[in-house]
Amino acid sequence: MSAAPSSVFAVELLGELIRRGVRDVVVCPGSRSQALALAAAAAEQAEAIRLHVRLDERSAAFFALGVACETGLPAPVIVTSGTAVANLLPAALEAHESRVPLLLLTADRPDELRGIRSNQTTRQAGLLGAAARLALDVASPEFGADGDLARDPDRDPAALARRALNAALGEPGAAPAGPVQLNLAFREPLSGTRGFEAMIGRGFAAAAEEGAKARADRAERRRDAGSGGDPGPDSARGPGSDTHVHRGDALAVVIAGEGAGLEAEAFAHAAGLPLLAEVVSGVRFGREAISGYATLLDAPRSDGPPLGELVEQAIVFGHPTLTRQVPALLRRDDVEVVVVDPHPLAEHYDPGRDARVVRAAVVAEDHEPRALRRWLGAWVVADRELLRERTTVHEPDLDAALATGYKERSAYARAEVAVMREPVSRDLLVESVWRATWPHDRLVVAASRLVRVLDGLAAPRRVDVHANRGLAGIDGTIATALGIAAASQGDDDPARAAGTTRVLIGDLALLHDAGSLLLPEGEEHPRIQLFVGNDGGGTIFDGLEVAGASDPEHFARVMRTPQRVDLESLAGAYGWEYRSVVNRGELERLLTEPVAGPTLVEVPLAG
Repeated sequence: MSAAPSSVFAVELLGELIRRGVRDVVVCPGSRSQALALAAAAAEQAEAIRLHVRLDERSAAFFALGVACETGLPAPVIVTSGTAVANLLPAALEAHESRVPLLLLTADRPDELRGIRSNQTTRQAGLLGAAARLALDVASPEFGADGDLARDPDRDPAALARRALNAALGEPGAAPAGPVQLNLAFREPLSGTRGFEAMIGRGFAAAAEEGAKARADRAERRRDAGSGGDPGPDSARGPGSDTHVHRGDALAVVIAGEGAGLEAEAFAHAAGLPLLAEVVSGVRFGREAISGYATLLDAPRSDGPPLGELVEQAIVFGHPTLTRQVPALLRRDDVEVVVVDPHPLAEHYDPGRDARVVRAAVVAEDHEPRALRRWLGAWVVADRELLRERTTVHEPDLDAALATGYKERSAYARAEVAVMREPVSRDLLVESVWRATWPHDRLVVAASRLVRVLDGLAAPRRVDVHANRGLAGIDGTIATALGIAAASQGDDDPARAAGTTRVLIGDLALLHDAGSLLLPEGEEHPRIQLFVGNDGGGTIFDGLEVAGASDPEHFARVMRTPQRVDLESLAGAYGWEYRSVVNRGELERLLTEPVAGPTLVEVPLAG
């Protein structure tokens, strides 16, 4: 019996990652990466990991991004050499900008096959450039004179796993989470474990036990760190020169963008300040949350200037990207900007280039939030009035409905027949999906026109919202959502695992990532609904200056790019259930039905 060095290395590398908490692994088929892929299959058989197989490396990387968004841990992506590695770049850039851990295990040729135009060989080491938190070109594993794997520091699999995982996860005070590439050279034989299968299985099972404990310890540390708790000055670090201490001596607002974290809501609550939370921030809830913040920043009031003109200080968490009003506020000379970012070495969100960057924000012990109740109250009252004007889904009058002969059809919609036949607008679509999504569900929003509509309409409520806002691109939305669905529905907590993942996506964003609809044989089919707002093209550009300044025919051809794809046939080709919704009644009924598997819901938009 003998084993190939490549397989021994792959088993030990994967085993150490599992031991440190990694639970999900994504594999794309390929020859040069076979040792890693077969090790992952053995780990799945030992119930040490959840294995996900994808044919397209681009989709695989975005799927892994979704898993990491949900779990906080990277899902290693195993790919072969050549263009397979290049296809990882879009997701890696998103992971870099959105600070999501991503671990890429890219197989490569050994040194003797590089630089001679060998088949499927290119300079793939370091392909991620400055986006990588760590990029290592690892020499081919080999056995030493003692018959054991050579364990010099640069290619010891356990040491590499530890180093890569730490870099991908990031660390407060240093670099944030992000992409890591281990470029792994393999010589022939590219795999071989015959006779060692049982031992490998036992090793993976033992690693999984340690991994479960590592995840539990990590979750406890995050709870102890006060994630979502009251960020008072008695924290472990305590206030210092890199901490903003709020004393209530300015008319301030808290701004929360993507990746803000629960501490943004906790700080706003403790300080008694308006929380201008983007819907993708995941913290649009609580009494301080202001839904119509973008309008209120510059909308005139009958009894005075816009509330935005009165702002003297802005405390920013996360990465705001959805409005023009927020960066305009932060560029004003009369507004003090405080950016809260625990990673001082990274780039910061600072439109005015003069913000004070701190690692934490706390509330002074002697601060009394009620001292600013008139300031907060003005925002809350104005926001509630604005929501009443904008809402499209009203609680219906049951008595009136029954008087007209209409019978109750769902828990969410009781209205007259004429109302139920109303065509679906963007407002109605996003608001209905928002209301139907519960805390155990997940909502994924594409970088389409719908996300901005939702941002202006979504009433405060606690919903897990995800969006690829690091680069705000449409690429990989379906794959990311599938990763989120797989991870959340595989959660150890039955309550969290019972939810459905809903996706609000435009037709072009769907078509851009249509290949990710493919779920290879043997893969799980999660409960996911893609609500496709179909307006036949990129109408998001209609609101830009170019729409009125360019030739209409040229604008339509190269900007709006009209499309007439048969989405029912597309769904059928990939084995997804297809539903079409054309009016309010159909939409409301669909949102009350149980979701059994992957479903594409086409919604032709009115207006």
